[in-house]
Amino acid sequence: MDDRGAVEVQEQRSSRQDLTAMWRRQEPYWHGVFAAVWAAAVVVTALDDAPPHGRFPTYALLGVVGVAYVVLGTRGLRHQGERWAVAYQVVAWVALLGIQAVDPETQSWLLFFALFPQMWAMLEVPNAVRGTVIALVAFGGLRWVQADFSGQGLVNILISTVISLSLSLALGLFINRIVAEAEGRAATIDELRATQDRLAAVERDRGVQDERERISREIHDTLAQGFTSVVTLTRAADAALARGDVATARERLSLVERTAVDNLAEARLIVAELTPGHLQSRTLVEAMQRLGAAVSSETGMHADVTVDGEPAPLGGVAEVVLLRTAQEALSNVRRHASAGHVAVSLAYEPERVVLTVCDDGRGFETGEDRGGFGLDGVRARAAQVGGEVDLTSVPGSGTTLRLEVPR
Repeated sequence: MDDRGAVEVQEQRSSRQDLTAMWRRQEPYWHGVFAAVWAAAVVVTALDDAPPHGRFPTYALLGVVGVAYVVLGTRGLRHQGERWAVAYQVVAWVALLGIQAVDPETQSWLLFFALFPQMWAMLEVPNAVRGTVIALVAFGGLRWVQADFSGQGLVNILISTVISLSLSLALGLFINRIVAEAEGRAATIDELRATQDRLAAVERDRGVQDERERISREIHDTLAQGFTSVVTLTRAADAALARGDVATARERLSLVERTAVDNLAEARLIVAELTPGHLQSRTLVEAMQRLGAAVSSETGMHADVTVDGEPAPLGGVAEVVLLRTAQEALSNVRRHASAGHVAVSLAYEPERVVLTVCDDGRGFETGEDRGGFGLDGVRARAAQVGGEVDLTSVPGSGTTLRLEVPR
């Protein structure tokens, strides 16, 4: 299983654990309700008139119900296995039937208020329906026997049994529906989290691929060309030495040094762009200022960074687009413009944010093909966030790149 699959499984397990934890938090209330109903049955038994054979059998059977709940019922509530729930229900209902048999006038039917909800909470729906029907039919049959099979008694028993069955089934189905809805929500959360993980993975992969393409273009356009120049100049210097032209050889070696220095500066700029924390540990404004300082220190070209308006978070994608556009523009200025000064302006307006990069370099005719990898990448990034790019240039008067990003 890959890492993303492991994450999905972990999220699914977390949702189920949350549901289980919610159920566990309800356990004290279930215990409290049972204890209150059981105690009420004991008190009512004590207050009622004692049957001819005394109260001991009733107390003993009530004790059986209490012990069965502690030993078996608590496990059934925790869903540690349906066998525990079935065993508890059988013992409790048989004991309650025994109380009805030895004391027909008993008020221990109060335990119905605990046993029926427990049955639906512990058992699957089909088993809960069967248990409800069996219990009520058994009690109705026992009461009819105790009524000497009276016709009028049968009518009363049937009416009370039908009412009890209807109420029990309604309550049980209601409880089951609540549980089913909770499980359905947990499943939905699992699906949403899995979908979010997949989308995040796709976005990460796409971002990594885009960044690889950008870096490969920059390396090809700068470092590779610089190293090619170094090789060519070195061969020219070697040829000059072979001819005995020391002055030309020194000139070529001086050009090799300058080219190597430029390549080193370019490599440092690329590394600076990849330094972790560009937008992770600082704001966009701070990242822009850091970028301007790096350009100034590495190239000797003076870079001013100004901010107009009140800076506000724009969201990760928009801020990355603005930062990468500034990086691309400054890289082009350094490589092509022969500029001494470049101004980077970031303006926060009510409905948009405007990035302007303006240099005093040599410029070019606007009709020239200046698309290239860099500008194409800028336009592609801007399109992702609904932005617009405008490039203007005048020969001898510099170039201005303007990017508008909606807020």
